[in-house]
Amino acid sequence: STYRRRTRPRRSPIFPPEMTTEGLVPITRDYLARYYDKYPLPPIPDGVTALAARLRALSAELAAASPFSPEEEHLEQEASVVPAHKIDENMWKNREQMEEILFLLNKSRRPVALQQKSTPEDAEIVSTLDDCETKLKEMLKKLEQFQLKNADNVFNTVMTYMPQDFRGTLIRQQRERSERNKQAEVDAVVSAGGSIHDRYALLWKQQMDRRVQLAQLGSATGVYKTLVRYLVGVPQVLLDFIRQINDANGPMEVQRERYGPALYTLTKLVLAVRLYLHLSLARFGQKKM
Repeated sequence: STYRRRTRPRRSPIFPPEMTTEGLVPITRDYLARYYDKYPLPPIPDGVTALAARLRALSAELAAASPFSPEEEHLEQEASVVPAHKIDENMWKNREQMEEILFLLNKSRRPVALQQKSTPEDAEIVSTLDDCETKLKEMLKKLEQFQLKNADNVFNTVMTYMPQDFRGTLIRQQRERSERNKQAEVDAVVSAGGSIHDRYALLWKQQMDRRVQLAQLGSATGVYKTLVRYLVGVPQVLLDFIRQINDANGPMEVQRERYGPALYTLTKLVLAVRLYLHLSLARFGQKKM
């Protein structure tokens, strides 16, 4: 046979392993809800919301003592808006803010008094900032690895259903070529002196492009229009699912409803941390953190 079905595929948070068994059923919101029932998310500690609120209050106090600059106005506005609805978009936003915070924590960018550890209080602050920097780097690395693994799981699960011949090879080659082009775009932004925000704006656009291509595979349009005609035997329930993967009220809305609120809370926190840290370091000579 030119088709391969794994009986024990790698677990994916988006594509349940049951999808690789015989007797496939439509992948509906109810189906995914039953699957996600098996993987409840531990509640976010109440202290997270309280901490974000406290940081926003401290930022307001700093602003009252010294008005916002245009850049700080933008940061304050960003921290005030409701987080994006998409899970992916929040993941990228958290990564971006972590990198921005690490940029602020870089020793060369700290106020001179902190670099010199002029007083015991300054030395204590430096120690705290160093600890935060170390932990944040670890968190950023874990988030990057999670996103890479999840992307591979999604693609490999879809490929489980594809013919294991030249057609499957063409799809893999298309993906590899697309990823090389995307990396070249990112490298070009960095080489041109683009900011962290510029790079992540491009990364998010590329992520949406991936989702669009996946939907095109399901609807036989775009780069896959000709190829899909020859994918005889691919389960229609899979094609229907990936065709709807970007729909606001499609099956994936269940995932956003189930896991989104906790992630939105973390997005608010990281934005509050960046705003407070930026204001504190900028005003360090006027008021100790």
